[in-house]
Amino acid sequence: MSRNAYRDGVDLPVGPAGLYDPRFEADACGVGFVADMHGRKSNQILQQALQVLTNLDHRGAAGSEPNTGDGAGVLLQMPHKFLQEAARKARFTLPSPGEYGCGIIFLPRNPTVRRKIEQAFERIIQSEGQHFLGWRTVPTNNASLGETAKSCEPFMRQIFIGRGDDVTDEVTFERKLYLIRKRSYSEIRTSTMAGAEQWYVTSLSSRTLVYKGMLLTDQLARYFPDLSDPAMETAIALVHSRFSTNTFPSWDRAHPYRYIAHNGEINTLRGNINWMHAREALFDTYSGRHQKILPVIEPGAATRPVSTTWWRC
Repeated sequence: MSRNAYRDGVDLPVGPAGLYDPRFEADACGVGFVADMHGRKSNQILQQALQVLTNLDHRGAAGSEPNTGDGAGVLLQMPHKFLQEAARKARFTLPSPGEYGCGIIFLPRNPTVRRKIEQAFERIIQSEGQHFLGWRTVPTNNASLGETAKSCEPFMRQIFIGRGDDVTDEVTFERKLYLIRKRSYSEIRTSTMAGAEQWYVTSLSSRTLVYKGMLLTDQLARYFPDLSDPAMETAIALVHSRFSTNTFPSWDRAHPYRYIAHNGEINTLRGNINWMHAREALFDTYSGRHQKILPVIEPGAATRPVSTTWWRC
């Protein structure tokens, strides 16, 4: 299938039709990775990764508008120096590295609706024994985006969560953050709350942070001014340029995901999804609270059928 099928508005079938089956579509994304072999954090690593991403433009795709992309993003280590100053400007204080988690959240643009969802998330954090530290609005600049990307652009906020008093190590804290994120899916995203369908957690960790969106490769750094700050330091950076085939382009479908980014076809995708569903019955972790993290694979997250209406988001 040619990427021009998206640009030219070819009428692609939504589901299986004749010899066509969307399960057999192949991806052709671009992925890049830059790292300091000695683990030394610097802004240079991030800037090199953003250059790699720009060079991967030929591996991504655009929609019916040349300035609306399928998706681009970067995963980096927690930039404590930058976040410490950002938190100070937002009028709260961060503890030492590893003592707090952070993530970017996609939210509704309506401030009243957004605040109710934020409060629901804060309650989940506190019910899990962790400390809510504060919110920060993520600066964005959508001047280079096409109207399609703008029409479904989310409001972006950073959440900061302090390690609970009963959490003694980083691994346990990461598990707590994972549990909080999974609970937010079942208690917010799938709820009847206004704006719930726009809730999405790009990442939630004490180790890594993800910036991504429905962007072209050269739009990422322009869209997120944070990425141009010299205090943004990391020893690793994973970048991704998306070319969607069997999934709708959208802000949340951009890569990197919270742990991975893939380039090319995953032949065993359907099999892996089914095996994970089967293994859920055998889960025995989180002190018997594993039901709160189900489903591990969110329904509809792995595959979404292609349609000529994808640009409506």
